[in-house]
Amino acid sequence: MSRVSDGPTRGQMALSVSELTAYVRRLIERDEFLSQVSVRGELSNFTRHRSGHLYFSLKDESTQLRCVCFRGDAAQLSFVADSGQRVIAHGNITVYEPRGEYQLIVRSMLPDGAGELAEAIAKLRAKLEAEGLFDPSRKRGLPRFPRTIALVTSSTGAAVRDLVSVISRRWPPAELVVVPTSVQGEEAPAGIVRSLNRASAVCDADLVILGRGGGSLEDLMAFFDEEVVRAVFACPVPVISAVGHETDTSLCDEVADLRAPTPSAAGELAVPDLREVVATIARLGERALGGLGGALSRGRTRFDALSERSVMMRPRAIVETRWQRLDDATARATRAVELQVERLDARLARPEITLRARDPRLRRRLLALDERRTRVTTAAIRARTALGRGIERRRDRWELVGRRLTPRMAGIEPRARHLMELGRGALGALQRRIDRFEARIGTAGASLRAMDPTNVIERGYALVWRERDQRLIRSAEQVAHGDELQISVSDGEIAARVTQDPGRGGGA
Repeated sequence: MSRVSDGPTRGQMALSVSELTAYVRRLIERDEFLSQVSVRGELSNFTRHRSGHLYFSLKDESTQLRCVCFRGDAAQLSFVADSGQRVIAHGNITVYEPRGEYQLIVRSMLPDGAGELAEAIAKLRAKLEAEGLFDPSRKRGLPRFPRTIALVTSSTGAAVRDLVSVISRRWPPAELVVVPTSVQGEEAPAGIVRSLNRASAVCDADLVILGRGGGSLEDLMAFFDEEVVRAVFACPVPVISAVGHETDTSLCDEVADLRAPTPSAAGELAVPDLREVVATIARLGERALGGLGGALSRGRTRFDALSERSVMMRPRAIVETRWQRLDDATARATRAVELQVERLDARLARPEITLRARDPRLRRRLLALDERRTRVTTAAIRARTALGRGIERRRDRWELVGRRLTPRMAGIEPRARHLMELGRGALGALQRRIDRFEARIGTAGASLRAMDPTNVIERGYALVWRERDQRLIRSAEQVAHGDELQISVSDGEIAARVTQDPGRGGGA
């Protein structure tokens, strides 16, 4: 500080501007009331800085208050703030010294009346949740390739334009039906309910998209209405809800079968991308051809292995081998019987010689021994005879089998050759079927690529729809004098108006 030495206020201390401003700031910041204050007013001069900070004024009928909401607090706001909204801002008062202005540092902010609205919405959400309207298990899947899509939204908003543009680009076969309705105001809930009923009952749609652009909580209140939420729940076809911005979540979003963050995102979720479908068909075709080729190769290998077996080339060899084995078995059995008889004769001869040399009086025992030898010889003869008969029976049986097979043998080799020819014919037919299947896949892919609207536009054509109801124009009979049109070409959009009656050869 400096002291003034002359003048009418001799001896009084004079403060610099900075000193006075800093003194006022300290006074304000020490004030307990001003450290936690809530202010009601209307947003004006609203600026969203690229740093993320918000600068604006709160005003009433006669006064303005400068405000700033820094990035961290701005990110926590539950709504999208903008000029003209009435809000309640909570924070602390300070002084911005470079300009000597006092201002409100906003720590939190809600739309004016949001507390009562939030409480009412919370009560309705609890009621509907208790009834099971938000149960994830009741949500239905979307049709993979929808034929007719009903767009329940305002016919003049940006939402319908985004939906038509995205869906027409991604999946041209879909027919779009705009069911216009008011999406804001007191009459909006009843209008949305009627439009939902028309979309499912009259338009014969197999998918409904309910949407609108962003706005304040008051702007979106129609989508928190109990009747609207119940109409979405009762809709007989799947419903996509695309209400507001990504940060907005309405009760319709919670009850719908699928929630989309924006109308454009709803268009992408509703239909597949034509290019991806074509690529998927191509991949599946390649996999099918690979699988058929593998099966064909395995069948050919197995057929070749079967055809090379000896039984297919010389089927008579099976009987000839059995004949030879039978002869070998007969010879072995005969020789075994003869050896057994010889061994028995030798065993009986030795006791006879011993007894005759020792005791000539043992004739009675010798007679018994002779009788036993006779019985053994007779049994051997019977065994040899029975064995011979068995062998003859088996020989006759195999001869009979051979005689029965002989007239068939002559036809086996030609039939084997015929079987091989049939196999080669079957393999050829399978290969031709694979070729036809590959050709059909190529034709389907070409047809789908031809339906891609971007390819058509790039060749010099355009998509035209009527501004008032967003219907695509396919014939001159669909437009009348004075209709406003929107024309999409390869590098942008053109607004046009019909200036003559199309029936008289007029134009836009």
